[in-house]
Amino acid sequence: MALTQADILRALELVKLPASGQSLSASGRVNNILIDGGKVIFAIGIDATEADAMEPVRKQAESAVSGLPGVTQVLVGLTADKAPASAAAQARQQAHRPAPGPGGPPPKAAGVPGVKQIIAVASGKGGVGKSTTTANLAVALSVLGLKVGVLDADIYGPSVPKIFGITGKPKLISGRTLAPMEAYGLKIMSIGFLIDEETPMIWRGPMVISAITQMLREVAWGELDVLVVDMPPGTGDAQLTMAQQTPLAGAVIVSTPQDLALLDARRGVAMFRKVEVPILGVVENMSYFICPECGHRSDIFAHGGARHEAERLGVPFLGEVPLAMSIRETSDGGRPIVASDPDSAHAKAYLAIARQVQAGLGGAARAAPRIVIE
Repeated sequence: MALTQADILRALELVKLPASGQSLSASGRVNNILIDGGKVIFAIGIDATEADAMEPVRKQAESAVSGLPGVTQVLVGLTADKAPASAAAQARQQAHRPAPGPGGPPPKAAGVPGVKQIIAVASGKGGVGKSTTTANLAVALSVLGLKVGVLDADIYGPSVPKIFGITGKPKLISGRTLAPMEAYGLKIMSIGFLIDEETPMIWRGPMVISAITQMLREVAWGELDVLVVDMPPGTGDAQLTMAQQTPLAGAVIVSTPQDLALLDARRGVAMFRKVEVPILGVVENMSYFICPECGHRSDIFAHGGARHEAERLGVPFLGEVPLAMSIRETSDGGRPIVASDPDSAHAKAYLAIARQVQAGLGGAARAAPRIVIE
C-alpha cells in the first residue's frame, strides 16, 4: 500500500510539543509534506525564537516517520515564516540575541566543517546558462589545483546531475549524513539525486531553504578548498535567505548580453551587496555565435552588455562565453567541456574565468599549472 500524508500525520501524533503537550500532528505546524516512493520530506513551522527548543521535536518527528513501513529516508526541516512579530516575540528575540562587541560587525553565518570557502553562482533570471557555468567553473577550479565541491541549490530545476552525467542515489553514512556523489574529481550534491526527475518541485520558500540548508550541512564534504553553489534563479526570499544563512566568500553573476537579462543581473548584484557578499564578477554567457559552416559571427543576444553593466556597477568583468554547439552537446551528454575538451577555446574561456575567481578568493591554495589562453 502506498504511503499517504495521513500515514505521516498519524505517526506524528506520538510526538508531543514541549510546552503544551499537544501532538505535533494536531498543532497545525506540519506542512509541505512530500512523498516520493520511500522518501518523505516535510517542514515543521516554528517561531524563530523556538529553534533550540524545537530541535528535539524535529528529531522525534524524524524517528517516528522513519519507523513507518516502506519509509527509506526522512528529511524534516524547521521553518520560520517572516510574519510580523508580536511585541512579546520581539522582546524574547532581543533578550536571546547576543550583544555585539564595541563597533564589531554582526554575527556571521556558521561555516561548513572542512570547507574553506563557499561561492555562489547566481542569475537574476532562469535560462541564461547558470548551471552550465557552475559546472565548468567548478571543473576549471579543480584543474587549477583546488579541491572542489558542487552544491546544486537550484531546487526547482536541478540540472547538475545531468550536466555531470551522474545517476543513482547518495549513500547514507550515519544518522542523517549523506556521502556526496563524485564526478571529474568533484564532490557533488543535488536535490535531483533524492527526488525523481519527474516530481514537480512545488515548494514554499521556507521549505526550499530547509532542503538547501540540510544538503549543505548534512553532507560529508570532507576537506574542500571551495564549494561552488548553483543558486536558484531570481532574487526572491529563498535566494536572499540562502545568502544570509550561508557564509559566502563571494558571488559570480551570470547574464546574457541583452537588456532584459541585464536588468535581472543588476538585481542580483544589488541583493548580494545588501547582505554584504563580495561580487567576484559578471560572466557574459551566450555572448556571440560563430557559424560552424561559414565562420560568420552573429551577436544573437547583442554583445558586450554584461561588460558595460559590470563597469557601470563597479564590479569585475570575468569574461565572455559564446553560444556554441559543443558546449550544449557536452552539457547534455554529461561531459562538461572543460573536462571533455580541455584544449578547446571554450574550455580556455572557462579557465580564464576560473583564474579570476581564484584570484578574487585570495589566490591558489596550492601551486597551479600554467595554462596559456590563446
